Amino acid sequence: MQDNRSVYNSGIYDSNIINTLPYYNEYAVQIIDLVKNAGIDEPKWLDTGCGTGTLALQALEELPKIRFTLCDPSGSMLKIAKEKLTGKDVEYLNLASHQIEYRECFDIISAVQSHHYYNEEQREEAIRHCYDALKVSGIFITFENIRMSSPQSDETALRRWFGFMRDHGKSEEEIEMQRSRRGVETHPITIEDHLKLLKKCGFRSVDILWTSYLQAGFFAVK
Repeated sequence: MQDNRSVYNSGIYDSNIINTLPYYNEYAVQIIDLVKNAGIDEPKWLDTGCGTGTLALQALEELPKIRFTLCDPSGSMLKIAKEKLTGKDVEYLNLASHQIEYRECFDIISAVQSHHYYNEEQREEAIRHCYDALKVSGIFITFENIRMSSPQSDETALRRWFGFMRDHGKSEEEIEMQRSRRGVETHPITIEDHLKLLKKCGFRSVDILWTSYLQAGFFAVK
């Protein structure tokens, strides 16, 4: 039985995700570098869909004054995050982005590979909850699976992604499972649609942080 919405149970998630998503470790590098340069001395940071806590662990190694709140709808993921972050002053919440009820509390909110499980209406609700939880001038950072802007480009990008997975030991069955989930269990949208949605939710500044294969990172300022 799955203990979260990804294809990998929490106990094997870390070892598998790096061979499923190209440059997965680069997400944290880019996010932490952005936060370092945001001009916030002791950022109050909410990581929603925190998974096993890898981003928070790496961020605290470089920026020990961060005050972290980690939330995830999977109790199993949170359990591993707590083990990784033993001894750290971190708050944990067993909830999803659309359930966040804070108001102007955080300097930084990150959501990494968590909102593509929402449909269009649900994704907007989740982002609005993140927007409300940010302080004025706070920064929302999200990395997500994306869809290309045309079916032809999308198929080309999919072939590149499937080739990456083959090169990293994934079976044809695993690759086909990823394809079958797309548009059914996961709902990737284009870069253009990401930018439009962030603006629609009220962010005054919306930009692309990073992109490769079928993933992209965005940051938006409230």
